[in-house]
Amino acid sequence: MPMSPYYQALRDQFGPGLLVIPGAAAVIHNDAGHVLIQARAGGGHSLPGGAVEPGETPAAAVAREVFEETGLTVRPTRLLGVFGGPGFRVRYDTGDLVDYVVSLFACHITGGTLRCLDGESIALSFIPRDLVPPLHTEYPRSLLVPGAAGGVFVSTE
Repeated sequence: MPMSPYYQALRDQFGPGLLVIPGAAAVIHNDAGHVLIQARAGGGHSLPGGAVEPGETPAAAVAREVFEETGLTVRPTRLLGVFGGPGFRVRYDTGDLVDYVVSLFACHITGGTLRCLDGESIALSFIPRDLVPPLHTEYPRSLLVPGAAGGVFVSTE
């Protein structure tokens, strides 16, 4: 999906320099307990997710992003953690630089049909946790297990 008007206006004003942007991502399991992974059009793999828009809650953002990227409707069931720092800095092909602060949610599928919708994904697959490839932004692998408790943070010490 193209950049939202809000983030485009920021880029028009500030150029490709570093922006700190709130994001939301989803851990979604199928009935077999496998986790949904997207193969990204730009290379690599990730969990479904994206930027939080102005006036939007992180939970609403993750539901919107999951639908836009996968065709699935989901209900966030719990917050697994909030992540940021060096592993969440992304430089896009355009040269734009972003530090994401990501709210990671466990989500339950409520409907829809799994399919690549917005051009960000070239493939979507439910994969056993132990076979998940390295992710574009890495989360603790313990959070990819169905029923993970969450509440995870990374110490600065």
